[in-house]
Amino acid sequence: MRALLVQPASPPTYWGYANSLPYAGKDATLPPLGLATLAAHLPEEWELRVRDLHLDPLADEDLRWADAVLVTGMLVQERSAREALARARALGKLTVVGGPAATTSPELFLEADHVFRGEAEGRLARLVEALERPGSVRERVVSPGDDGRPALSLARVPRFDLVALDRYASHAIQVSRGCPFSCEFCDIIEIFGRVPRVKSPAQVLAELEALRRLGARGPLFIVDDNFIGNRRAALALLPDVAAWQREKGWPFDLYTEASLDLAGEPRLVAAMIEAGFSAVFVGLETGDEETLAHAGKRQNLKVPAEEAVLRLTRAGLEVFAGFIVGFDEDDRAAIERQRELVARLPIPRAMVGLLTALPGTALWRRLEAEGRLHGRPGGDQFDRPNFETRLDPVELLEGYRDLLASLFSAEGFFDRCERYLRLAPPRGAALRPGSLRAFARAAWRLGVLGERRRHFWRLLATALARGPAAVPRAVTMAILGEHFVGYTAEEVLPRLARRIAEVRAERGRAEAAAPPAPAPAPAGAWAPGAPSAERLGEERLPALP
Repeated sequence: MRALLVQPASPPTYWGYANSLPYAGKDATLPPLGLATLAAHLPEEWELRVRDLHLDPLADEDLRWADAVLVTGMLVQERSAREALARARALGKLTVVGGPAATTSPELFLEADHVFRGEAEGRLARLVEALERPGSVRERVVSPGDDGRPALSLARVPRFDLVALDRYASHAIQVSRGCPFSCEFCDIIEIFGRVPRVKSPAQVLAELEALRRLGARGPLFIVDDNFIGNRRAALALLPDVAAWQREKGWPFDLYTEASLDLAGEPRLVAAMIEAGFSAVFVGLETGDEETLAHAGKRQNLKVPAEEAVLRLTRAGLEVFAGFIVGFDEDDRAAIERQRELVARLPIPRAMVGLLTALPGTALWRRLEAEGRLHGRPGGDQFDRPNFETRLDPVELLEGYRDLLASLFSAEGFFDRCERYLRLAPPRGAALRPGSLRAFARAAWRLGVLGERRRHFWRLLATALARGPAAVPRAVTMAILGEHFVGYTAEEVLPRLARRIAEVRAERGRAEAAAPPAPAPAPAGAWAPGAPSAERLGEERLPALP
């Protein structure tokens, strides 16, 4: 059996770092960990190829080679996934779709012969039968009828050997799945459950060692949606990771995602830093406590957002943070409070998105019951929300545009970088001999030729004042600024401007097509539908003249 595993492409996003990747000599940010994991659970005798469309277009040669084409992906990758499935099917290949999008929205992928929902571990027998014996399995959904949440003791070391590791800016492994919280807008708890499942320390070390033996070094993202979802397990794992890192010469710079209440766990923070973590993504969402409570994000109420970020930064973890606008409680003043909050925090990578109702979430169910849904999300972060917002949509989009324009202006971004460098303890070594060439290239392109060279040298001066160990971090931030500042100006703001114009035009057409409003009745006249004087009298209101 020859199976082609395809990772569809994502549209340009802040997280793609497209404008920064050339400085690192890389083609994409993260490898397709889901496909490498799936590959480890397919029959050993199968021939496998992994193709990531972030690296190269899907070649006809690969499609012709395959007996079956298996495509994964998230909702944001729907278009690319469906194109790959359609091309494979046109060539007479068996087609399968799986992953998060197929799990929550299987009806979207009509180009697939079979749909696999949920996770792979211990659940692939029916899919394997369908592919090895075409026509023997008639049902379209070939995953078991359980909840799709197997024990991670079944997980095998991903087939990292099938992935072009040297073309990615970061590596990736997964330690746990699931999150114990109940955020209304989050689909993680719907897909992976609220009881975190965790790999054993031995499993995690085996994956790290597999990557190391393949030559992987540098940044490594632990992709858990909440690394501290099971705190006891995280505390048990971290000393083993620290010991392994020391023994192997610190091959990896670790970062992950965690809930904001990590800031209230100093022992856990210290253990993460000891193991080689340098950064953590947290979902701040908003500084408004009432909004957080209504959204079910009560874990963010344990420590004030600003205090939590400062604690983590001073401890040695750079905070990446996510923010959301478009909650029911939001007005223009709330968006301005978001801007003020982010502007005073040491968070260079502050990602702000419009609230989206994802299929299957508690938010989706509530809005559907209220009759406010406008359909499924299209995957475009810079489109209007897929539901009727409380705030006028033009005001919301204009506020969102102004917020991003401010946060990712050169001044706004580099101010937050300087704030971070002044607060964070310098960690790691200064520039190593192997990094000098990359530093010289960045200094020339950013500090001499770059349009933001004034900001580059100011940031470098701030780093030097903190010590040589802060210089690599400053250079990295300046390179990231090429993406955040450039992408915002060149792509984000024009797209939002077009969207605002479209919404205004739609509103104008609707108003033009609406029947004229009836002329107001003369004072004292009775109008159809108005209560009579007798009825008003019954309600003990003053009688009409």
